[in-house]
Amino acid sequence: MRTIYNLIAGRSADRLAALSDGVFAFAMTVLALDLHVPAAFTIHSEAELGRALVELSPRLLTYLMSFLTLGIFWVGQNTQHDLLERSERGYAWIHIAFLMAVTLVPFSTSLLAEFIAYRTALFVYWFNIAFLGATLLAGCIARGPWGSSSAMRRREPTARWSGASSSRRFSTPARRRSACSRIIGASD
Repeated sequence: MRTIYNLIAGRSADRLAALSDGVFAFAMTVLALDLHVPAAFTIHSEAELGRALVELSPRLLTYLMSFLTLGIFWVGQNTQHDLLERSERGYAWIHIAFLMAVTLVPFSTSLLAEFIAYRTALFVYWFNIAFLGATLLAGCIARGPWGSSSAMRRREPTARWSGASSSRRFSTPARRRSACSRIIGASD
């Protein structure tokens, strides 16, 4: 049953993109908060500092891996939002589930860094990444050409160079692809 609220809720693609940018920025910042400089009172030589940095390497590795992974997912969801003229409530909730998975990345990264030799920590980390991918794909399907509702329409990508005339828009179906096609690597 569609109510007035269901017809008007979650329709702004720009607000959803703004929320996403904030959540990604916060999660990427929190990742760095898990990196701690070795305590100065325990370091008395270059060799001790080198050993302390080697001991820190699992955290640095998982930080780098997670930061780059979040960057990849940010680009993917940004591609979705660039092609979205307006949203709908169902897509907004799928995207909120995606953002929930984004906020869990610092936890799963910290768990993996602390217990890097344990399979359970690796499973939790990769489950988090898989959930990110699944929810991003669900958003593609919800707004893509095979699952799009009448309330969700694509923006026409416009030429991004200065002085482009309106006749130089990418308007033919053969020349434009949905965000899903770009993300999953399908071709026209």
